[in-house]
Amino acid sequence: MSETPRLSVYFDGSCPLCRREIALYLRNPQAHQLAWVDVSLGPQACDLGDGLSCAQAMARFHVRDAQGRLFSGAAGFSQLWRALPGWRWLGWLSAWPPLSWGFEALYRLFLPLRPRLQAWAQRLSPSADESP
Repeated sequence: MSETPRLSVYFDGSCPLCRREIALYLRNPQAHQLAWVDVSLGPQACDLGDGLSCAQAMARFHVRDAQGRLFSGAAGFSQLWRALPGWRWLGWLSAWPPLSWGFEALYRLFLPLRPRLQAWAQRLSPSADESP
């Protein structure tokens, strides 16, 4: 990709929940305008840019916009949703305070549950090698 993508999306490709969610976004006609970076491949396989380590990217959802600004958690999802037709309404809604604070609180409540949900999703997944 020669020009800077509108958004770089950093996701955990080793997580069955994340793979399913990213696969949903990849079906969007505008998805090809974004850079999709599987951070589970490690730092040697992907350029995360300044201010983001693989450990940080694996622990929490991140996106970087074309200007180089880094967004994480609910703010990252809000940026992603605003970039995709059909999701924009949720992106704008989730960016509006006080709803943005509620989305972030829900995301923080989800994070400790993620390992258990991953194990559950792994048992339901038809193939451990499934990728987006």
